Amino acid sequence: MDPIAEAQARVKLRYSRAKPVRMPARSLSLSAERVTRKAGSVRLAPLKYLQIHWRQIAGEQIWRWSQPEKITASKDGRVLTLTVLPQAAPLIQHQSETIRQRISVAAGGDITRIRIVQGTVRRTGPGEFQRRARSLTAAETAHIAEKAAPVADLRLRAAIVALGEAVLSATE
Repeated sequence: MDPIAEAQARVKLRYSRAKPVRMPARSLSLSAERVTRKAGSVRLAPLKYLQIHWRQIAGEQIWRWSQPEKITASKDGRVLTLTVLPQAAPLIQHQSETIRQRISVAAGGDITRIRIVQGTVRRTGPGEFQRRARSLTAAETAHIAEKAAPVADLRLRAAIVALGEAVLSATE
């Protein structure tokens, strides 16, 4: 390069002011993602989603006999553990591939295997099996009060009456 041009460039750089370089503004989508991540996700975890919507995903017959318990990770993918009534375990085992495909679509697509554990089925979703209490007749209420009358402690008597009403209203 020419030494005179180089000297002129140094002088020009020495006396000129440069504008500060600013980073471009962050995109709005990144900021919105951070805000919504802190606020909490609207989408449920896959296991909770399966437990709540198990009846629609599995079908009426399989729903009666099984309940999803946990999802674990393995090197091949995720494994869903189903608790199944012992009487229905062979049927569920036979239909496990169909069930796995339905679950995989509902839970995000990477359920690779179903593990079956025999046990009692506990419902964690809305109470479909809540017992409907019948109303007691006046004679039944009077009978319960008469039987609890000898108890001197008022709180204990009230508890005994409440227990008697609950037992009689639950039986059909």
